Amino acid sequence: MKVLVTGAAGFIGSHVAKKLLARGDEVVGLDNLNEYYDPTLKRARLSRLQNEPEWRFRKLDLVDRSGMMELFKTERFDRVVHLAAQAGVRYSMENPMAYVESNLVGQTNLLEGCRHGGVQHLVYASTSSVYGANTKMPFSVHQNVDHPLSFYAATKKANELMAHTYSALYQLPTTGLRFFTVYGPWGRPDMALFKFTKAILEGQPIDVFNYGNHRRDFTYIDDIVEGVVRCLDKVATPNPDWDADAPDPGTSFAPYRLYNIGNQGPIELMRYIEVLEERLGKTAEKRMLPMQPGDVPDTWADVEALVNDVGYRPATPVEEGIAQFVDWYVSYYRNGQG
Repeated sequence: MKVLVTGAAGFIGSHVAKKLLARGDEVVGLDNLNEYYDPTLKRARLSRLQNEPEWRFRKLDLVDRSGMMELFKTERFDRVVHLAAQAGVRYSMENPMAYVESNLVGQTNLLEGCRHGGVQHLVYASTSSVYGANTKMPFSVHQNVDHPLSFYAATKKANELMAHTYSALYQLPTTGLRFFTVYGPWGRPDMALFKFTKAILEGQPIDVFNYGNHRRDFTYIDDIVEGVVRCLDKVATPNPDWDADAPDPGTSFAPYRLYNIGNQGPIELMRYIEVLEERLGKTAEKRMLPMQPGDVPDTWADVEALVNDVGYRPATPVEEGIAQFVDWYVSYYRNGQG
């Protein structure tokens, strides 16, 4: 297949592109290489792909409407994996317009490209943050999620609604994937594991929010990638049993699906830090702080829809995943790449 991967220089996008190339797909990667975090890391991720014969990279911003339309017109993609977005719960409080542009305008341009380009299936990233004020655990795609607690989450919920309208109006098959706290090699510097590792190695204190009482469904990158690729291959179809009098939010009368991709087991933040300390051989100095605005205390993924429809259940334990991250981090930074 010929697949467009947006956000290809990103954490998840670069791993997905590598997986698709390894199985023989032709992959066009798109990224704007913005400076939300170190572009050097983004370029290093891309360098891992540059010698692949079926790989091409386009530096392009999703908000460039004419550029996006031309891309879809000339390339004629079979399928699209849309992972480009402005990420981060806390940054959305400082710069909400970045989320409007990337996550709302950008996804609209992408949906238009898919619609007019005859794309067979669009798989796009959503987030566990959409569950917001929900407290019924585990979080299920069959629950209503109308109470987001951050503007980032609101834009991702909007992405799901936007995708549904294109599925309903134009019969464009779309699948939204709600990722749960992804971590692993080549990760994002703005995420906890990266920050903790850097601080501990430098002898600096780490900020532990909610006084360490968070629980997160930490999900290893390889598990996320496997779920993305399997969902890409399973083209979304209408739910023949969908009932407008009792609508199921996770499916539709249209070719539209939502799935959680998580490890189905929340881990105490303090245990996560403990595993990291053990791997690094150093104890962290901890600054215990209150919960940040926009955060939720716990996340826990119900993945039964993913298991039933695509036959996949993530399972990497944090002990293994953190070890893989630390080995990569030490190698990457000590070898002078970062």
